[in-house]
Amino acid sequence: MSIKHRKKRNFHTPVLSLADQARKNGQHAGYDAGKEEGYLRGRANYIVNCAQEPLPFRQIHVLYVSSGKGFPYSPLDEAIMATLQGMVAQVTLTDPRQPVSEIALQNRPDLVLVLDGMDIPLEHIDAIRQAGIPTAIWLTDDPYYTDMTMERVHHFDHIFTLELNCVELYRQSGCASVHYLPFAAFTNHYFPITTPSPLHRDVSFIGSAYWNRVYFFNPIMAQIMSHNTVFNGIWWDRLPGYEAYGEKIEHGRWMSPQETNDVYNGTKIVINLHRSHEDDSVNNNHLKIPPASPNPRTFEISASATLQLTDARDDLARFYKPGVEIETYSSPQELLDKVEYYLTHEKERREIALRGLERTLKEHTYGRRINEMLTIIFP
Repeated sequence: MSIKHRKKRNFHTPVLSLADQARKNGQHAGYDAGKEEGYLRGRANYIVNCAQEPLPFRQIHVLYVSSGKGFPYSPLDEAIMATLQGMVAQVTLTDPRQPVSEIALQNRPDLVLVLDGMDIPLEHIDAIRQAGIPTAIWLTDDPYYTDMTMERVHHFDHIFTLELNCVELYRQSGCASVHYLPFAAFTNHYFPITTPSPLHRDVSFIGSAYWNRVYFFNPIMAQIMSHNTVFNGIWWDRLPGYEAYGEKIEHGRWMSPQETNDVYNGTKIVINLHRSHEDDSVNNNHLKIPPASPNPRTFEISASATLQLTDARDDLARFYKPGVEIETYSSPQELLDKVEYYLTHEKERREIALRGLERTLKEHTYGRRINEMLTIIFP
């Protein structure tokens, strides 16, 4: 049969039902999301495994006095103790409930390091100093409780504060050795996981509902919650109409570092909003010293390789480059705008998160901070 006499055939593309088309679109979307997450985790794993500059090991003995306060201070104690044990020849552990001065005089450490120091009897510190043993305190909550810290810092040889604006305060009060030393990321607690996260959220916020946070979020809560969003922390029943959000607000539960890291890893955007220095309902800061320094969560979120949206503090750029290694906002509307933007710009979101991870591992670990401390004390 000639070509021109062949019977014409109609080849029609099958018409998919709406359900089949939706299923197909979902498969493509799931494939794309899995590909993006796989790329992020692969890159993050490479950054984690890159060799970091080694830290010096010192032949010294440190007596570490924990905060004695339990959770949420205990993860800080764990981070410092574990880091010290890998950096010095001997670490002796104790807490404010023990006879610290007797322990120090029996063991004769090269340094007594106290975290927080609000519960330790000051006569113990005085006796240790009189015996010629150097003492140091690492303050945990500046500037929010400076009414109390001002009464204690004079009993120590070296003062380390996580708040830049408190350095001059303590120096002017007569303390000779005062140093700015923020907390950091403990990479045993906060790190990018290598397998797909069991959690899948667009936005997360973890933190107590201080009044400034309630006032900030309340006008935009509906828009934030329109995404796959979860808030966690105590006091969120202060939020007007919080019951309407159901399981989107996990109210009244402290999260362990492991649970927190799981949330960070399973969230596209983690919001950080610092507490206010003017909230007299929880603060003891009658001088109203304003904070300039980032909180510990700043480093912990970035260590988990997720995009952090934080309110800008004056000293933030010392640690991360805004728009490159971290993202900032200065108003509720700007927060909403950037949430919308980064939820639809995966590549930009991912690259900022990875650069933040890399900066954290190079500069903002407890190993780096404690090495800086020991270098000051033992030059």
